[in-house]
Amino acid sequence: MLRDLIILPKAEQDAAEAYTWYEEQEPGLGEDFLRCVDACIQLIRRNPQMYRLVHENYRRAVVRRFPYVVFYEYLDNTIIVYSVFHSSQDPNKWRNQLP
Repeated sequence: MLRDLIILPKAEQDAAEAYTWYEEQEPGLGEDFLRCVDACIQLIRRNPQMYRLVHENYRRAVVRRFPYVVFYEYLDNTIIVYSVFHSSQDPNKWRNQLP
């Protein structure tokens, strides 16, 4: 069963910036990145509790092939994606993006 999904503008912006950077490195790589992010989000939708809690009600899913993670919350059968975060950034930075 697919759960309801809300992707916040900040997460969309994160993914768009990464897409642009990867496309500048090699044409088509940005598309690969977006496909991997989409695959990660689809896994989250199918089984949102598969990923462990990392902070209060927030969970982290690793994007395959790329050094990114998706931070999300699963409440009342709804998934809220807060950030598509590069794993080399300061780990406290993503917490500052949470409501």
